[in-house]
Amino acid sequence: MKEIQIITPVKNSIELTLETIKAIMSSDIKCPFTYTVYNDFSTEENTLILENASKELGFTLVNLSDLTTNPSPNYLLILQIAQEKAIQKEAGLLIIESDVIVKKHTIQSLFEGALKSDQCGIAAAVTVDEGEEINYPYLYAKGKENKVFKTRKHVSFCCSLLTLNFLRCFDFHELDPTKSWHDVTISHQSLSLKFSNYLFTTLTVWHRPHGSRPWKQLKYTNPIKYYWQKLIHKRDKI
Repeated sequence: MKEIQIITPVKNSIELTLETIKAIMSSDIKCPFTYTVYNDFSTEENTLILENASKELGFTLVNLSDLTTNPSPNYLLILQIAQEKAIQKEAGLLIIESDVIVKKHTIQSLFEGALKSDQCGIAAAVTVDEGEEINYPYLYAKGKENKVFKTRKHVSFCCSLLTLNFLRCFDFHELDPTKSWHDVTISHQSLSLKFSNYLFTTLTVWHRPHGSRPWKQLKYTNPIKYYWQKLIHKRDKI
């Protein structure tokens, strides 16, 4: 990997998104990088805010409405576009979701850690709450703070770097287009191709779970309604 391609998929939740973007753009990154925000059919008002922010802060904004008429979520399309660009640039692909706040050193440290880790397919920073306690989706890592370890459990794409070697081995066009999210499948594919996935609990990022998809809070407040929406609207297929 010669550089990092950073991406953030976005649909509304503009306040959280702007915090995510500002943290990334103010990071201490020594290696070459590009940062692209993929706007997945946010409202016109929020799209305008993102367009103004891109001019002010210097990131690239791609409005998916210019590329497809398929309704959100278009996560698979984003992954396919980003993979192609990363391979062309000989870059790793770092996915940072719009409800995650990185520290200044997170991105550079994750890049260096992935390069040092043996046969690394995916390198992930652990998610924590505001009090620095490990939270969803990495509750299985509690008790393993301040470590770097291989995991056979799936890594979320809250803040995960997919290495160039892995990107070259698995074409995202092979992913199931009927699913909404693909982190579980891609994590398992990395392992099946004899790569190792590493979780860095030495690198913590603040995660506000489902901040980018507020309806998913129903899973905790009204689980019957949550699973009804999943069934009827075919939402959130993993």
